[in-house]
Amino acid sequence: MIKALGWRLAQAGVVAILVGILSFLMMRALPGDMIFRIAAARFGYDNVTAENAELVRAQIGDPSGVGAFFGWIGGLLRGDLGTSLVTGEAVSAEIAHQFGATAQLAGVAIVLSLLIGPPLGLWAGLHPGGWFDRATVLLASVFKATPQFLLGLVLIVVASIGLGLLPAAGHGELQHLILPGLTLALGLAANTTRITREAVVHARTSEWWRFARWKGLSERQVVLRHGLRHVAVPVLTLIAAQFVALMEGVVVVETIFGWPGIGHALVHAVFHRDVPMVQGAALVMGLAFVLVNALADIGARLLDPRETMR
Repeated sequence: MIKALGWRLAQAGVVAILVGILSFLMMRALPGDMIFRIAAARFGYDNVTAENAELVRAQIGDPSGVGAFFGWIGGLLRGDLGTSLVTGEAVSAEIAHQFGATAQLAGVAIVLSLLIGPPLGLWAGLHPGGWFDRATVLLASVFKATPQFLLGLVLIVVASIGLGLLPAAGHGELQHLILPGLTLALGLAANTTRITREAVVHARTSEWWRFARWKGLSERQVVLRHGLRHVAVPVLTLIAAQFVALMEGVVVVETIFGWPGIGHALVHAVFHRDVPMVQGAALVMGLAFVLVNALADIGARLLDPRETMR
């Protein structure tokens, strides 16, 4: 366990360096004058003049220079993510507020996906080849292949515009979470459904399943006592592996639904050439991925006795 945690800590350090380098280089590669973009974000696009641009340049210097990058690395070693070039606020303070909204949305999406995917996959795996199994696999394939931006727009058209049941955008109330959370959850549930089904089908052909049935346990008892733990390990591993896709989906979904999270902030930071904000947001998302995988490793070792004995 200690060795695994040490490996994840080393990964976090590598992620921090790579995220900083790649985000800095990509921001430099974007077309257009970075200073004019920052000035437009500060003063408004109707007030962008050469004088305002020079005023911004005098205040912040060259944000695309190598010195700015090493200054960011030095601040990172001190736990300082820098200052936003647009708002002048500390990047860490802005991200702390935005990440809370993103964590709320991601948590709802994961909970909904677990309420949808594993139960469907479990029932389909217990009845392989039946109509429910075929329908479940078909629907899972459809939702997995559907881009999240398209799925979000369809939900807005149907549930918000067509039926008037839910708001198309907004923040602050429970009803604002449903559509964006469901948009993210359906894609996750498509994968967890398939993995759960395959795990159950494989378990039903295993020696321990047949032995449990030979002892006189009913199928329901085998599932509850042994099957759920067997299925939980690949599902937990899949959720951790899907965290990258979840973060990518958060960027798209937050933009579509106007959710004030870190993905929405990252899009605006890229558009406004706010380099420290881009680096800070990308770093937090990368470290969150490492943390989730570390927790998944711990959970898998606790659920699977074979992992615990290694």
